[in-house]
Amino acid sequence: MSADGTDRDSVEVLETGATRSLRFAGSPALQSRMSLLQPDALDLQYTRMMMGFLLFAPVPREILMIGLGGGSLAKFCHRYLPAANITVVEIDPAVIALREHFMVPPDGSRLRVVQGDGADYVRSHHGVADVLLIDGYDHAGLPAQLSTPAFYRDCRAALRPDGMLSVNLHLEALHHASCLQGLLAAFPEGLVEALDDDMTNSIVLARNGPWPPLEKHGALRRPEGLARDAWRQLMPTLQIVAATLSLR
Repeated sequence: MSADGTDRDSVEVLETGATRSLRFAGSPALQSRMSLLQPDALDLQYTRMMMGFLLFAPVPREILMIGLGGGSLAKFCHRYLPAANITVVEIDPAVIALREHFMVPPDGSRLRVVQGDGADYVRSHHGVADVLLIDGYDHAGLPAQLSTPAFYRDCRAALRPDGMLSVNLHLEALHHASCLQGLLAAFPEGLVEALDDDMTNSIVLARNGPWPPLEKHGALRRPEGLARDAWRQLMPTLQIVAATLSLR
């Protein structure tokens, strides 16, 4: 336990010559990975898939994230979505304590990191987000409070009209099917589930309102205002999401 009360032994930082990664102590699973050459890039495919909301919400004003990890999504959105205000809720102070290690910008007018329980936060904040990203894991996996039908109902309530939800699930987890059932109950208009190449992560997109007609999502085009280098990162993965959309 450190002088500030943070149990920093609960998380580990691993570094190679090219990357810096975060994992929970005693767990082999990486929670986040950062390229030291491109610290704002989305180095893991599942994080790029979570950006599939851009197909429907290319210029969000308010982004709410549950789970900071190494800050990959927060950094990417902060850099490449300049019109967005970003709030990140992270329950583990040891993770927050590593934000500078992973080059997460300090809190400012467009970014703030809040220490707290994500389930409590969405329950008490209705209609605040154009986009809600859920990627909150601990040493045991997906916490129970982030996988209940009530939590997913609160997620919908936290979204503005036509807001987008993007959730990272583990495909082989025992609770995967029940999470999908809870999400579908909260979002009866339907879900879009896309899988990463390793068949490990399941990214589920949901919408607070009807889905736009599919004919609006033909050939992928770079959203207006999104930098070309960001689009180069995302386009191959968003093609997977778009192909999944075409099967709905």
